[in-house]
Amino acid sequence: MTGSDLLPAAPLACVGLGALGLPMAINLQQAGYSLRVHTRSRTAETDPALDGALACASPAAAVAGCQALVLCVSDDAAVETVLWGADGAGPALAEGSLVIDCSTIAPATSQAMAKRLSARGVQYLDAPVTGGTEGAKAGTLTVLCGGEAVNLDRARPVLETIGGSIHHFGPIGAGQQVKAINQVLVAGSYAAVAEAIALGQHLQLPMEQVVQALKHGAAGSWALQHRSAAMLTDHYPLGFKLALHHKDLGIALDAAAATGLNLPITAAVRAQEEALMQQGFGTSDVSVLRRGVRKAGAEVPKANTMS
Repeated sequence: MTGSDLLPAAPLACVGLGALGLPMAINLQQAGYSLRVHTRSRTAETDPALDGALACASPAAAVAGCQALVLCVSDDAAVETVLWGADGAGPALAEGSLVIDCSTIAPATSQAMAKRLSARGVQYLDAPVTGGTEGAKAGTLTVLCGGEAVNLDRARPVLETIGGSIHHFGPIGAGQQVKAINQVLVAGSYAAVAEAIALGQHLQLPMEQVVQALKHGAAGSWALQHRSAAMLTDHYPLGFKLALHHKDLGIALDAAAATGLNLPITAAVRAQEEALMQQGFGTSDVSVLRRGVRKAGAEVPKANTMS
């Protein structure tokens, strides 16, 4: 097989239609791919923007007649279930087909999935993405790849549809390792923005003006550019779930521990996320970290009190 079999108009399976997976599938649909889609809730399969895609009752049904599966689900267990659970895609994938896994999971899980699929003559590329819902909708995600170069070349037409930049870091698992580094950076930047917003508000500064002044200077960051408004208004429309980022930081901390490395900032942010999750904020956007920055002795408001 060559990359030509994954050009637009090819039948393509997409499993996982969440905050990132749905806009990714929509972009593939608009690019001309003939989509077969499945998601656990079944709800997003009927999104109007996917008109023309075939909604399928299971991952196995979704991959029928397809040479590639684009997978974007929440965690390691979900990947395992999609591929090897009841009506899983693994046994139904045709020999010579390719799994493009855009989920964020442990590198060891990627390696295990690749080994199991390889025994059936199916190839695997770990290709986690970053760029938030904004990037997913715009088709400008950054794609972080691990796997054989020939499989990346084959997947490139698909990845160029969902992503603005594609990077290859080495063997299977390397993409997930780079994604872990990305999430460490996200943790620090979101936490720093949350603390800066809190300080400015308690100093009674004109914070919208402050953000405009600072976001193009040395303090500028993606988090300041895209999430400061949510923190200023104390309203957190979903971009990326806090619980998923908490999961990702666990992957990063495990990787660090395996090398004997201590990541104190990452550990502190993960502990802050844990506390917020216990207050009911697990499904809120990561920018809800602002809720964790408060005066000494003050309690975190419950999730159902959010504006």
